[in-house]
Amino acid sequence: MTHPPSVLRAPHSAPEQPPAPAAAPVPPQHSARAVVAERLRAAATTEPGRLQIIGAVLALLVVAFGAVTAFEISDRAAAADDVVERSQPLSADAAGIYRSLADADAAAASGFLAGPQEPRAVHEQYVKDIEEASRLLVKAAANTDTATESGREITTLNEGLPRYTGLIERARATNRQGLPLGGAYLRYANQQMSGELLPAAERLYAAETGRLDRDQHAARARPFFSLGIGIVALAVLFWAQRRNYRRTNRVFNHGLVAATAAATVLLLWLAVGHTVARSDLATADTHGQQPMDVLNRARIDSLKARADENLTVVARGAVLTADGKNDKYETDYTTGMKALGDELGRAAKLAEDTGDTEGGKPVAAAAKAVTEWQGRHRTARKTDDAGDYEAALEQIIGAENSTGESFKKVDDALRDALAHEQSEFTEAARDGRGALGGLPVGAAVLAVLGAVAAIVGVNRRLSEFR
Repeated sequence: MTHPPSVLRAPHSAPEQPPAPAAAPVPPQHSARAVVAERLRAAATTEPGRLQIIGAVLALLVVAFGAVTAFEISDRAAAADDVVERSQPLSADAAGIYRSLADADAAAASGFLAGPQEPRAVHEQYVKDIEEASRLLVKAAANTDTATESGREITTLNEGLPRYTGLIERARATNRQGLPLGGAYLRYANQQMSGELLPAAERLYAAETGRLDRDQHAARARPFFSLGIGIVALAVLFWAQRRNYRRTNRVFNHGLVAATAAATVLLLWLAVGHTVARSDLATADTHGQQPMDVLNRARIDSLKARADENLTVVARGAVLTADGKNDKYETDYTTGMKALGDELGRAAKLAEDTGDTEGGKPVAAAAKAVTEWQGRHRTARKTDDAGDYEAALEQIIGAENSTGESFKKVDDALRDALAHEQSEFTEAARDGRGALGGLPVGAAVLAVLGAVAAIVGVNRRLSEFR
């Protein structure tokens, strides 16, 4: 049997596919920042590009100088305005509250000593002091946040003052009836005054004086940031003009010269204006506020000593010191007079150091009257200790040759000294505030003019490349 020949067949294969096309190259992605940096690098390689960058930097520096100066000086001018219009008046009002309360206490004791028929002038002085303290408390409350330390002290005074006046009225009423209980009411009132009201008034005065010190410090702080930017701006402006000269042999570029002049005027105005303001505010402090602080304390010490002197006669040894050995009011009088002498010595030293002969005269008069007061007080105490109460009383509250007459001399002299120092403070502080006036607006105007001038100057140079 015959078989057909074997035929080898190629294995079945898929048809050939065409080659895949090559992927198109993806262009590199650049961020906006990179694009800007690249353009700046490109610009920096050409002179026009460099000039544009220099112009932008100059304008930015001059504007920054004006803006920072306007901001810093506005802050200092506001602090100086607070010194004149707010913190110093509030400090003076706090001292007035303290002084009025102490004077009211002294007047109440003097009126009680005069007997059932209280002198009309003494009573009117007491009423005037209470009304003045009330008025100043209302004014202080209107300008003070109740949550602050000053606000809390004002609340304490507003709550305690009616209780004090109520005790004084009871003392006066029982004294008119000739009852000995009047003296007890007067002592209770004095305890209310010396133990609660006067300490609160003193804390209020300290808080307001502290605020005044902070405002003065803020107004006198040097504007280092403004001065630094101003110096840098001037240095760059001078560099730009020198660069321009070396490339063109032109001595002046009017635009850059105008920008330099504007920056120079602003820098000088800033330096001189703030220096003058600092000097005037320092004068207000040394010639006004510091002496006033000492004189206010001296006057309050004199008022408290006068009240203690009167109460010594009223109590007649019924109230003793904590150790039970000495008369409390006589001891407090001695302490108060020592403090008064120390304060007057400090006031005289301040007047001498500052060369304020006009302010030293009433201080010297007060010191002389204090010496007279102490001598007359010793005489009155000897008379009282000898058992002659009526003669001792006359030596204390009499119209002539009495401690009351000496006290009035002290009080009048201190009032004159305070008025003089207040005038010195107000004049110097207003001068200091005035030295800063107009500088913030002037800084803004000069900065804009300087920036525009710098751009015009650079554009003038750029026009030569077109």
